[in-house]
Amino acid sequence: MSLFISTAHAAGEASQQPSLMANILMIAVFVAIFYFLIWRPQSKRAKEHRSLVESLGVGSEVVFAGGLMGKITKIEGDFAVVELTKGVEVKVQRASVISVLPEGTLNNL
Repeated sequence: MSLFISTAHAAGEASQQPSLMANILMIAVFVAIFYFLIWRPQSKRAKEHRSLVESLGVGSEVVFAGGLMGKITKIEGDFAVVELTKGVEVKVQRASVISVLPEGTLNNL
């Protein structure tokens, strides 16, 4: 019986571990995949949204994250006063704007 145990133990010692270089290479590949599939696209979207928010001005017709659409009447720092319909104005954060509509879109709705 001890003959089988010693041969099994010897066979386990003979198997090699992956080299350190292979492990580092595998980690580098995972980091590269993570970068190109998650970090880079997210930073591009954030940059586009930041430029959209900075380009807002009085008279811009916008759509907000909640689905509201209106025309900006006043900008106060990080907030914008938006006219939803005649006589109805709300103050919202500029960062909640998800899209700028072409001029005259609200009149056609």
